Amino acid sequence: MNRFSENYAVLAIWLLACGTANAADLVIDDNFKPALPEIADREVRLTGLSDEINTSVFATAIERLHKEGGGRLVVPPGIWITGPIHLKSGIELHLEEGAELRFSTRYADYLPVVYQQRAGVRCYNYSPFIYARSCEDVAVTGKGVLNGQGQAWWPWKKKQPGMMRLMEMCRDRTPLEERVFGKEEDGVRPDFIQFIDCRRVLLEGITAKDGPSWNIHPVWCEDLTIRGVSVVAHGPNSDGIDPDGCRRVLVEDCFLDTGDDAICLKSGRDQEGWDAARPCEDILICNCRALAGYGLIVIGSEMSAGVRNVYAHDLTGIGTDRGIRIKTRRGRGGIVENIRIENLRLEKTRAEAIIINMRDGDRTLGEGVLSQQPKTDATPTFRNITIRNVTCHGAAKYSVRVIGIPENPITGLVLEDLRIEATKPASIQYAEGTWDPGLFPSTAPEAR
Repeated sequence: MNRFSENYAVLAIWLLACGTANAADLVIDDNFKPALPEIADREVRLTGLSDEINTSVFATAIERLHKEGGGRLVVPPGIWITGPIHLKSGIELHLEEGAELRFSTRYADYLPVVYQQRAGVRCYNYSPFIYARSCEDVAVTGKGVLNGQGQAWWPWKKKQPGMMRLMEMCRDRTPLEERVFGKEEDGVRPDFIQFIDCRRVLLEGITAKDGPSWNIHPVWCEDLTIRGVSVVAHGPNSDGIDPDGCRRVLVEDCFLDTGDDAICLKSGRDQEGWDAARPCEDILICNCRALAGYGLIVIGSEMSAGVRNVYAHDLTGIGTDRGIRIKTRRGRGGIVENIRIENLRLEKTRAEAIIINMRDGDRTLGEGVLSQQPKTDATPTFRNITIRNVTCHGAAKYSVRVIGIPENPITGLVLEDLRIEATKPASIQYAEGTWDPGLFPSTAPEAR
């Protein structure tokens, strides 16, 4: 058995232990609710804030409240400059209306480096601005604003040799302790908000503005609720909400105005995902709205541990590149299955209304016959995907584009009640399922 197969055996055992080995047994509907944080009935109003950087004020108050058994730390109205804020178990950071945390634009303020996941790969790097590791019962709430002032970090996108090196470390399975960045010449930007390996997490009501890279990126969290949150950011790689390898997740009533994917489900990249064996599963996404961004609801492409049991409904996208985008590539492995997306309203879509793509990153996506490659453990799988009741007024490219691979076609695809105005007609390759016969009038022979 090769290393890949060994890790997939571990993944199967983990799923059995969690009681979710049979995905069809679990039905996600609007009654699904993750467990909320249990925060002590104790409230402390933050004092000692000044016009200078307030990193130590937050750290001291959080440590004291944690030692007292936890509770709510209230940030009063005003503009307060700070470096990274590290939460601890039992702490709710609450921003009153009129409170704005402006995060320092000095890179050194985010040192020393901390353990984190960056674009699907673990490393040590500049601290995320709001951060928690291996905590239980943590929350960030209120009507205040978290202002990442990410403009100071965005130019790094043009020169980031550290990211190339990190991807090589992923491929080579370089030991974690050797994956250390945190230097300007590396160009590896931190995430804005990252909770990693936490339990019972709540984000509610806040506005996150202009993070340095991905904005809200929970990793390997269980019982995660993101409710009534706004993300406004148009920097490079400025994803809105990216649950990554998380279990039991609710995202509802959120507003996204981003320069990259609005809501994106992930589960690690290639070797990292296989080794971690932490699928993103049991997800409810509802009543969210996106302006701009690469996709309204997205899965992948970092999905090597799998994405399963997802119900997304009543979503609106105005001016997004795509409405629904499910993507992977050969060599990534992983299974995307049991996905139900319905009741979407799309307007001014800049590319496809719906794209399901197993050849993401391939610049030669023609409609001709694709050569078949050997099926291996690293071959990705898409199955049991239902999309229904989608209205799109104006897609600049295809209405629907489905791109499978011949060695492992998409199976169980259901497309129903699609009302899409588009420049180009729907197209499909290497997929099996059910849909209106008129959707793909010139269906290629390899599609069923």
